[in-house]
Amino acid sequence: MTDDYLATSMRDVMCAAVTEAHVGQRVSVCGWVARRREHGEKLAFLDVRDRTGLIQAVVDGTVDVRAEYVIRLTGTVTRRPEGTRNERLATGSVELSDCAVEVLAPAEPPPFPLDGRVEVDEAVRLRYRYLDLRRDGVAANLRLRARVNGALRRAMDAQGFCEVETPLLWAPTPEGSREFVIPARLHPGEFFVLPQSPQIAKQLLMVGGFDRYYQLARCLRDEDLRADRQFEFTQLDIEASFVTQDDVMGFVSRAVLDAAEVATGVRPTSIDTMTWAEALDRYGTDKPDLRYEMTLHDLSREFETSSLRAFSAPTVKALRVPGGGEFSRAALDGLTETAKALGAGGLAWFRVTADGLDSPLARHLSADEAAAIRAVDGGAAPGDLILAVADEYVVACRVLGALRVAVASMPVGAGPHRYVWVTEFPLFEGFGDDGHPLAAHHPFTMPHPDDLANLESSPLTVRSQAYDLVLNGWELGSGSVRVHRADIQSRIFRVLGISDEDAQSRFGFMLGAFSYGAPPHAGFAVGVDRLVAIFAGEENIREVIAFPKTQSGSDLMTGAPKSLTARQLAELRLTFAPKGQ
Repeated sequence: MTDDYLATSMRDVMCAAVTEAHVGQRVSVCGWVARRREHGEKLAFLDVRDRTGLIQAVVDGTVDVRAEYVIRLTGTVTRRPEGTRNERLATGSVELSDCAVEVLAPAEPPPFPLDGRVEVDEAVRLRYRYLDLRRDGVAANLRLRARVNGALRRAMDAQGFCEVETPLLWAPTPEGSREFVIPARLHPGEFFVLPQSPQIAKQLLMVGGFDRYYQLARCLRDEDLRADRQFEFTQLDIEASFVTQDDVMGFVSRAVLDAAEVATGVRPTSIDTMTWAEALDRYGTDKPDLRYEMTLHDLSREFETSSLRAFSAPTVKALRVPGGGEFSRAALDGLTETAKALGAGGLAWFRVTADGLDSPLARHLSADEAAAIRAVDGGAAPGDLILAVADEYVVACRVLGALRVAVASMPVGAGPHRYVWVTEFPLFEGFGDDGHPLAAHHPFTMPHPDDLANLESSPLTVRSQAYDLVLNGWELGSGSVRVHRADIQSRIFRVLGISDEDAQSRFGFMLGAFSYGAPPHAGFAVGVDRLVAIFAGEENIREVIAFPKTQSGSDLMTGAPKSLTARQLAELRLTFAPKGQ
């Protein structure tokens, strides 16, 4: 790297940028003392670290500096003596000699080593996150994140999108996930919410004629945390007018593939596409992981007249696990319990041997049924394992899909990066207590044109123009073509059981805007935290966020969430019921 633009009045060069080209020059560097090594009574070696890396310096042994002191070091660049070079360091052939040391800030001994050689409890790391950020892993992840953000922005700029910042204080909405609520001091008894997404705002931008919008948007949802979810998250949020689903998928694909090239040095050649129905049937999930070949196979016809009670169900799905015959009985019992916990009545398993099938059910199978099991996935070989679930279609698919992920045991950040677009999601998912269908995405999602006639008569068969992008089994984001026609919107509201008055109360300002001429439009949002975590090979998005929350939703560093003072509560006119009520 070149270092001229990083020079300041305090330093001439970054630590890792000192090279043999500087030999003979007197330079100043600034940073933290990574390590001090005594060399007799009169000399000491200091490893000085900044964000670029390390440089070794030879100093007077009486200089009083310790690990993590912040110093300014001025010395002459010399070549290291023969036999003392460190090929693992970018600066391993040089050092600073005849040094003057200026202590800019002393430091207490850190609560854990910062050189990455010792595994540190995550709670300790999060409590002292500002120290954890000095370590190579998290620091590298955040720099990777910055490069990815830059690539995403450049891709959207190149495609004619305009970056617009939408509000963080928004009106409460009755749809979607749980929101964080903000008391409005100037309007007692009324509240703002923090946005779950800029969904409505960006659609209003389309009404305003912006045509192509994007934003690296900060979004917040008051949901339980997990490996791929935090209260706060960042998404590449886009919306465009006069476009189709394929147009939006093309915009997003370019941005994500540009980011992948920046992050990994390799540009993926393409992104696969499959429908929601295909994903459920072959992989048992709408987030299929394509890194391994195991797919679900339907044996319903072969077991339609089976006398076995275990296969007495509308659907029989099977999965071949190559080499799974080595699973212990305890492991198989564990898979069975998992299947039951996921809603299945049970799990049938068959070890494939040279002599046939090894299973408690094997002797009850007819010759044709045994042959059907051995033929799963083009034919099972000795040493393979066949798993089968008999149940209602969706249950059989989803349970076996979850077991597929469990037996593959492939971390999300490992192996190749396999992207897939999943399209044609159902517009509705089941029925609510009031007998009306429930929107699978949101009530502004455009139905598939081929299914529009079935909207009232057979709503659960209606496909939507919604689409997800999946990477290694993680949903990176979702989007849809929006309803911009008043007649279709009214029909969807009626199917959902939303009256004209209720629609006006919930979505009046948006419907009012649409009455002034809304162009056809569609959008998408990519989860940046998840994308960067996979690029970084991490299993938890906390590792690519500067100041994340714990699994329980707390901030160990600041102690948040905390109580407000009585004065603050009074100012907001808030009172609370005693705990436990």
